[in-house]
Amino acid sequence: MNSLKILLALLLLAGTTACQNTKKATKKSSADTADKSELEELYWDRIESSRTSFTKADVKFMTGMIAHHAQALVISRLAPENEASPKIQRLAARIINAQQDEIKSMQQWLRDRDQPVPNIEIRGLNLMIELNGEPYTMYKKMRGVLSQQKIEELAAAKGSDFDKLFLKYMIEHHAGAVYMVENLFDTDGAAQDDQAYRLASNIQVDQRTEIERMQQMLDQLTKSG
Repeated sequence: MNSLKILLALLLLAGTTACQNTKKATKKSSADTADKSELEELYWDRIESSRTSFTKADVKFMTGMIAHHAQALVISRLAPENEASPKIQRLAARIINAQQDEIKSMQQWLRDRDQPVPNIEIRGLNLMIELNGEPYTMYKKMRGVLSQQKIEELAAAKGSDFDKLFLKYMIEHHAGAVYMVENLFDTDGAAQDDQAYRLASNIQVDQRTEIERMQQMLDQLTKSG
């Protein structure tokens, strides 16, 4: 009889302990869920806040850089058809891939903030950009943007002559983009939006890295004649 009582007591204790553990686990799970919900809410609040904390300088930068990048596509597309060396063709392909992606990101940034989005159309050597249904030509005055005469000069070059001219003009073009980022960062209140800051920073780092690489390539080509 005593053994039965002891067994019942042990079973009761085990059940009570299990019940308490279940309650603790439930409370912990609920707390974890609440924490995750709060973090998720903070995240989306931050995203929403960033979409309203931009400045005119941010919008101007995105609009201008889209056009600036678009001309780099015009230039880079010449490499395969102008008998560029394999190294230059690979460089041009990387520029196209990177800047196409950045153009899409900047267009989406503008779209998310209900700002006018530039539409790009490339026809051979001609770049046409529309903003609010009107031709957008202000980009032609930006630092690093090539004149149509220079683009036509590049289009007429072949082989090693093309390689040298491509590097020379693309270094100039990239330097203009770096200047645009520096100008943005020097503007009071600009680039406070996380997305704008990351986009501009990535462009700055990538273009500076490519300038160094292209300068080395150009120096080698110049030495070899």
